Amino acid sequence: MRFISPKTDFAFKKIFGSTESKDILISFLNALIYSGKSIIQDLEIIDPYNPGDTISLKDTYLDVKALLNDGSNVIIEMQVLNIPAFEKRVVYNLCKTYGNQLDSGEGYRRFKPVIALTITDFKMFDNTTTTKYINHFVFKEKEKSFEYTDEGITMIFVELPKFPKKLEELETITDKWIYFVKSAPSLEVIPTNLAEIKEIEKALNIANLANLSRKELEEVRKREVFLEDRAGQILLARQEGREEGREEGREEGRQQGIEQGLEAGKLSMQRLILGQLKRKFSAEIPAIIRENIQQLSLEKLENLGRAIDNFSSLEDLSNWCQESEQ
Repeated sequence: MRFISPKTDFAFKKIFGSTESKDILISFLNALIYSGKSIIQDLEIIDPYNPGDTISLKDTYLDVKALLNDGSNVIIEMQVLNIPAFEKRVVYNLCKTYGNQLDSGEGYRRFKPVIALTITDFKMFDNTTTTKYINHFVFKEKEKSFEYTDEGITMIFVELPKFPKKLEELETITDKWIYFVKSAPSLEVIPTNLAEIKEIEKALNIANLANLSRKELEEVRKREVFLEDRAGQILLARQEGREEGREEGREEGRQQGIEQGLEAGKLSMQRLILGQLKRKFSAEIPAIIRENIQQLSLEKLENLGRAIDNFSSLEDLSNWCQESEQ
Protein backbone atom coordinates (compact mmCIF):
# COMPACT_ATOMS: atom_id res chain seq x y z
CA MET A 1 0.00 0.00 0.00
CA ARG A 2 1.38 3.42 -1.00
CA PHE A 3 0.04 6.89 -0.33
CA ILE A 4 0.35 10.20 -2.15
CA SER A 5 1.92 13.10 -0.28
CA PRO A 6 -0.64 15.58 1.10
CA LYS A 7 2.09 18.22 0.80
CA THR A 8 1.57 18.59 -2.96
CA ASP A 9 -1.11 21.14 -3.79
CA PHE A 10 -3.14 18.73 -5.94
CA ALA A 11 -3.18 15.96 -3.32
CA PHE A 12 -3.95 18.38 -0.47
CA LYS A 13 -7.04 19.71 -2.23
CA LYS A 14 -8.18 16.22 -3.24
CA ILE A 15 -7.93 14.94 0.35
CA PHE A 16 -9.31 17.93 2.24
CA GLY A 17 -11.34 19.78 -0.38
CA SER A 18 -13.26 17.08 -2.25
CA THR A 19 -17.04 16.85 -2.20
CA GLU A 20 -16.81 13.81 0.08
CA SER A 21 -14.25 15.39 2.45
CA LYS A 22 -16.49 17.40 4.79
CA ASP A 23 -16.02 15.11 7.81
CA ILE A 24 -12.26 14.93 7.14
CA LEU A 25 -11.96 18.71 7.00
CA ILE A 26 -14.04 19.21 10.17
CA SER A 27 -11.78 16.82 12.11
CA PHE A 28 -8.63 18.38 10.65
CA LEU A 29 -9.68 21.95 11.48
CA ASN A 30 -10.85 21.10 14.99
CA ALA A 31 -7.47 19.43 15.60
CA LEU A 32 -5.28 22.26 14.31
CA ILE A 33 -7.36 25.32 15.20
CA TYR A 34 -9.09 24.19 18.40
CA SER A 35 -6.60 21.61 19.80
CA GLY A 36 -8.94 18.70 19.13
CA LYS A 37 -12.09 20.19 20.67
CA SER A 38 -15.27 19.63 18.66
CA ILE A 39 -15.99 23.32 18.10
CA ILE A 40 -16.79 23.03 14.38
CA GLN A 41 -19.92 20.95 13.87
CA ASP A 42 -20.58 21.63 10.22
CA LEU A 43 -19.11 23.48 7.25
CA GLU A 44 -19.44 24.06 3.53
CA ILE A 45 -16.44 23.50 1.27
CA ILE A 46 -16.18 26.37 -1.21
CA ASP A 47 -15.28 25.39 -4.78
CA PRO A 48 -14.61 21.72 -3.96
CA TYR A 49 -12.17 19.56 -5.91
CA ASN A 50 -13.72 17.33 -8.56
CA PRO A 51 -11.94 14.43 -10.38
CA GLY A 52 -12.92 16.03 -13.69
CA ASP A 53 -11.16 19.31 -12.94
CA THR A 54 -8.20 20.25 -15.12
CA ILE A 55 -5.47 21.87 -13.05
CA SER A 56 -2.54 23.58 -14.72
CA LEU A 57 0.96 23.89 -13.30
CA LYS A 58 0.65 27.56 -14.19
CA ASP A 59 -1.81 27.99 -11.28
CA THR A 60 -0.07 30.05 -8.61
CA TYR A 61 -1.31 27.83 -5.84
CA LEU A 62 -4.28 25.78 -4.75
CA ASP A 63 -6.01 26.12 -1.42
CA VAL A 64 -9.09 24.88 0.40
CA LYS A 65 -11.76 27.32 1.53
CA ALA A 66 -14.62 26.58 3.88
CA LEU A 67 -17.58 28.39 5.44
CA LEU A 68 -18.13 27.20 9.02
CA ASN A 69 -21.51 26.69 10.66
CA ASP A 70 -21.05 29.91 12.71
CA GLY A 71 -20.44 31.96 9.56
CA SER A 72 -16.65 32.11 9.91
CA ASN A 73 -14.48 31.70 6.82
CA VAL A 74 -11.38 29.51 6.82
CA ILE A 75 -8.60 29.54 4.22
CA ILE A 76 -6.32 26.48 4.35
CA GLU A 77 -3.10 26.40 2.35
CA MET A 78 -0.25 23.90 2.06
CA GLN A 79 3.02 25.56 0.98
CA VAL A 80 6.09 23.50 0.08
CA LEU A 81 8.48 26.14 -1.35
CA ASN A 82 9.63 29.11 0.69
CA ILE A 83 9.06 31.79 -1.93
CA PRO A 84 9.81 35.52 -1.50
CA ALA A 85 7.11 37.57 0.25
CA PHE A 86 5.10 34.44 1.04
CA GLU A 87 4.20 35.81 4.48
CA LYS A 88 2.74 38.92 2.80
CA ARG A 89 0.65 36.76 0.50
CA VAL A 90 -0.91 35.04 3.51
CA VAL A 91 -1.88 38.42 5.01
CA TYR A 92 -3.19 39.68 1.64
CA ASN A 93 -5.43 36.65 1.09
CA LEU A 94 -6.70 36.86 4.66
CA CYS A 95 -7.57 40.56 4.43
CA LYS A 96 -9.08 40.17 0.97
CA THR A 97 -11.36 37.38 2.18
CA TYR A 98 -12.38 39.46 5.20
CA GLY A 99 -13.14 42.58 3.15
CA ASN A 100 -15.01 40.73 0.40
CA GLN A 101 -17.72 39.59 2.81
CA LEU A 102 -19.69 42.83 2.35
CA ASP A 103 -21.38 44.22 -0.70
CA SER A 104 -21.56 47.95 -1.21
CA GLY A 105 -23.78 49.63 1.39
CA GLU A 106 -23.91 46.73 3.83
CA GLY A 107 -23.14 47.37 7.50
CA TYR A 108 -19.94 46.30 9.26
CA ARG A 109 -21.93 44.19 11.70
CA ARG A 110 -22.25 41.58 8.97
CA PHE A 111 -18.51 40.83 9.14
CA LYS A 112 -17.70 37.30 10.31
CA PRO A 113 -14.29 36.05 11.51
CA VAL A 114 -11.74 34.81 8.98
CA ILE A 115 -9.05 32.26 9.85
CA ALA A 116 -6.00 31.59 7.68
CA LEU A 117 -4.54 28.16 8.42
CA THR A 118 -1.17 27.75 6.68
CA ILE A 119 0.90 24.55 6.73
CA THR A 120 4.50 25.01 5.57
CA ASP A 121 7.14 22.44 4.67
CA PHE A 122 9.84 24.88 5.80
CA LYS A 123 10.61 26.86 8.93
CA MET A 124 9.00 30.29 8.98
CA PHE A 125 9.83 31.56 12.46
CA ASP A 126 13.41 31.40 13.67
CA ASN A 127 12.53 33.23 16.87
CA THR A 128 10.52 30.31 18.28
CA THR A 129 11.81 27.07 19.80
CA THR A 130 12.60 24.19 17.46
CA THR A 131 9.59 22.25 18.79
CA LYS A 132 7.06 25.14 18.69
CA TYR A 133 5.43 24.00 15.48
CA ILE A 134 2.01 25.70 15.80
CA ASN A 135 1.80 29.50 16.12
CA HIS A 136 -1.38 31.59 16.48
CA PHE A 137 -1.47 35.29 15.58
CA VAL A 138 -4.23 37.76 16.49
CA PHE A 139 -4.45 41.53 17.06
CA LYS A 140 -3.02 42.44 20.47
CA GLU A 141 -2.22 45.67 22.31
CA LYS A 142 1.52 46.27 22.05
CA GLU A 143 2.40 46.84 25.70
CA LYS A 144 -0.30 45.00 27.67
CA SER A 145 -0.80 42.18 25.12
CA PHE A 146 -4.58 42.05 25.54
CA GLU A 147 -6.53 41.01 22.46
CA TYR A 148 -8.52 43.39 20.29
CA THR A 149 -12.22 43.14 21.13
CA ASP A 150 -13.25 41.98 17.66
CA GLU A 151 -12.01 38.48 16.85
CA GLY A 152 -12.00 39.38 13.18
CA ILE A 153 -8.90 37.77 11.74
CA THR A 154 -6.60 34.99 12.91
CA MET A 155 -3.51 33.45 11.37
CA ILE A 156 -2.36 29.97 12.34
CA PHE A 157 0.89 28.49 11.03
CA VAL A 158 1.95 24.85 11.27
CA GLU A 159 5.66 24.31 10.49
CA LEU A 160 6.10 20.65 9.54
CA PRO A 161 9.93 20.52 9.91
CA LYS A 162 9.58 21.43 13.59
CA PHE A 163 7.19 18.55 14.35
CA PRO A 164 9.42 16.04 16.16
CA LYS A 165 7.19 13.05 16.96
CA LYS A 166 7.50 9.57 15.49
CA LEU A 167 4.54 7.29 14.76
CA GLU A 168 4.73 5.49 18.11
CA GLU A 169 4.92 8.82 19.98
CA LEU A 170 1.63 10.26 18.68
CA GLU A 171 -0.83 11.03 21.45
CA THR A 172 -3.39 13.68 20.50
CA ILE A 173 -5.55 14.00 17.41
CA THR A 174 -3.52 17.12 16.58
CA ASP A 175 -0.33 15.03 16.59
CA LYS A 176 -1.92 12.46 14.32
CA TRP A 177 -3.18 14.93 11.73
CA ILE A 178 0.18 16.72 11.55
CA TYR A 179 1.95 13.37 11.20
CA PHE A 180 -0.44 12.41 8.41
CA VAL A 181 0.37 15.55 6.40
CA LYS A 182 4.10 15.25 7.03
CA SER A 183 4.68 11.51 6.69
CA ALA A 184 1.86 9.78 4.78
CA PRO A 185 4.11 8.71 1.84
CA SER A 186 6.43 6.84 4.23
CA LEU A 187 3.64 4.52 5.39
CA GLU A 188 3.15 1.04 3.95
CA VAL A 189 -0.13 0.27 5.75
CA ILE A 190 -2.67 2.28 7.74
CA PRO A 191 -1.25 2.21 11.30
CA THR A 192 -3.58 1.23 14.12
CA ASN A 193 -3.08 4.44 16.08
CA LEU A 194 -4.05 6.52 13.00
CA ALA A 195 -6.97 4.26 12.07
CA GLU A 196 -8.46 5.00 15.51
CA ILE A 197 -9.47 8.36 14.03
CA LYS A 198 -12.01 7.38 11.38
CA GLU A 199 -11.50 10.65 9.46
CA ILE A 200 -7.73 10.04 9.21
CA GLU A 201 -8.39 6.48 8.05
CA LYS A 202 -10.72 7.88 5.38
CA ALA A 203 -8.09 10.46 4.36
CA LEU A 204 -5.50 7.70 3.97
CA ASN A 205 -7.89 5.71 1.80
CA ILE A 206 -8.35 8.78 -0.43
CA ALA A 207 -4.55 9.15 -0.52
CA ASN A 208 -4.06 5.47 -1.44
CA LEU A 209 -2.47 5.33 -4.88
CA ALA A 210 -4.59 2.28 -5.69
CA ASN A 211 -7.75 4.37 -5.42
CA LEU A 212 -6.66 7.09 -7.85
CA SER A 213 -7.68 7.27 -11.48
CA ARG A 214 -5.05 7.17 -14.22
CA LYS A 215 -5.50 10.90 -14.82
CA GLU A 216 -5.06 11.66 -11.11
CA LEU A 217 -1.94 9.51 -10.90
CA GLU A 218 -0.49 11.40 -13.84
CA GLU A 219 -1.32 14.72 -12.12
CA VAL A 220 0.35 13.58 -8.87
CA ARG A 221 3.54 12.47 -10.62
CA LYS A 222 3.66 15.62 -12.74
CA ARG A 223 3.48 17.86 -9.68
CA GLU A 224 5.99 15.82 -7.70
CA VAL A 225 8.47 16.00 -10.59
CA PHE A 226 7.80 19.72 -10.91
CA LEU A 227 8.79 20.33 -7.27
CA GLU A 228 11.77 17.98 -7.45
CA ASP A 229 13.06 19.73 -10.57
CA ARG A 230 12.85 23.11 -8.88
CA ALA A 231 14.80 21.93 -5.85
CA GLY A 232 17.26 20.03 -8.07
CA GLN A 233 18.07 23.06 -10.17
CA ILE A 234 19.03 25.06 -7.10
CA LEU A 235 21.12 22.20 -5.72
CA LEU A 236 22.89 21.67 -9.07
CA ALA A 237 23.83 25.34 -9.34
CA ARG A 238 25.26 25.29 -5.83
CA GLN A 239 27.25 22.13 -6.52
CA GLU A 240 28.65 23.52 -9.78
CA GLY A 241 29.68 26.69 -8.00
CA ARG A 242 31.45 24.79 -5.23
CA GLU A 243 33.19 22.44 -7.66
CA GLU A 244 34.44 25.21 -9.92
CA GLY A 245 35.51 27.10 -6.83
CA ARG A 246 37.66 24.17 -5.74
CA GLU A 247 39.32 23.93 -9.14
CA GLU A 248 40.06 27.63 -9.27
CA GLY A 249 41.25 27.54 -5.69
CA ARG A 250 43.91 24.97 -6.47
CA GLU A 251 45.37 27.11 -9.25
CA GLU A 252 44.90 30.69 -8.13
CA GLY A 253 44.50 30.60 -4.37
CA ARG A 254 41.66 29.79 -2.07
CA GLN A 255 39.97 33.19 -1.89
CA GLN A 256 40.11 33.94 -5.58
CA GLY A 257 38.90 30.42 -6.36
CA ILE A 258 35.93 30.75 -4.03
CA GLU A 259 34.94 34.07 -5.58
CA GLN A 260 35.20 32.73 -9.10
CA GLY A 261 33.39 29.56 -8.11
CA LEU A 262 30.50 31.56 -6.70
CA GLU A 263 30.39 33.61 -9.88
CA ALA A 264 30.37 30.43 -11.95
CA GLY A 265 27.55 29.07 -9.81
CA LYS A 266 25.66 32.31 -10.30
CA LEU A 267 26.06 32.12 -14.09
CA SER A 268 24.97 28.50 -14.06
CA MET A 269 21.87 29.32 -12.07
CA GLN A 270 21.08 32.24 -14.40
CA ARG A 271 21.18 29.86 -17.37
CA LEU A 272 18.93 27.34 -15.61
CA ILE A 273 16.38 29.95 -14.57
CA LEU A 274 16.30 31.71 -17.94
CA GLY A 275 15.83 28.37 -19.68
CA GLN A 276 13.02 27.44 -17.32
CA LEU A 277 11.29 30.78 -17.76
CA LYS A 278 11.50 30.43 -21.54
CA ARG A 279 9.86 26.99 -21.32
CA LYS A 280 7.21 28.20 -18.87
CA PHE A 281 6.06 31.15 -21.00
CA SER A 282 6.90 29.55 -24.37
CA ALA A 283 8.55 32.81 -25.38
CA GLU A 284 11.85 34.63 -25.31
CA ILE A 285 12.43 36.60 -22.11
CA PRO A 286 12.58 40.38 -22.84
CA ALA A 287 16.06 41.88 -22.73
CA ILE A 288 15.25 44.23 -19.84
CA ILE A 289 14.09 41.33 -17.68
CA ARG A 290 17.16 39.27 -18.64
CA GLU A 291 19.36 42.18 -17.57
CA ASN A 292 17.51 42.43 -14.25
CA ILE A 293 18.00 38.71 -13.63
CA GLN A 294 21.71 38.96 -14.46
CA GLN A 295 22.07 41.62 -11.76
CA LEU A 296 20.58 39.43 -9.02
CA SER A 297 22.77 37.99 -6.29
CA LEU A 298 23.09 34.22 -5.91
CA GLU A 299 20.69 34.31 -2.96
CA LYS A 300 18.08 36.26 -4.92
CA LEU A 301 18.48 33.88 -7.86
CA GLU A 302 17.65 31.02 -5.51
CA ASN A 303 14.57 32.92 -4.37
CA LEU A 304 13.57 33.50 -7.99
CA GLY A 305 13.94 29.78 -8.69
CA ARG A 306 11.50 29.05 -5.86
CA ALA A 307 9.06 31.71 -7.05
CA ILE A 308 8.77 30.68 -10.71
CA ASP A 309 5.74 28.46 -10.22
CA ASN A 310 3.83 31.45 -8.79
CA PHE A 311 4.16 33.51 -12.00
CA SER A 312 1.29 33.38 -14.46
CA SER A 313 2.64 36.04 -16.83
CA LEU A 314 5.79 37.92 -17.80
CA GLU A 315 4.32 40.91 -15.98
CA ASP A 316 4.40 38.90 -12.71
CA LEU A 317 8.05 38.12 -13.39
CA SER A 318 8.85 41.77 -14.11
CA ASN A 319 7.09 42.89 -10.92
CA TRP A 320 9.05 40.35 -8.89
CA CYS A 321 12.35 41.64 -10.32
CA GLN A 322 11.42 45.24 -9.51
CA GLU A 323 10.44 44.34 -5.94
CA SER A 324 13.68 42.42 -5.53
CA GLU A 325 15.72 45.45 -6.59
CA GLN A 326 13.93 47.61 -4.03
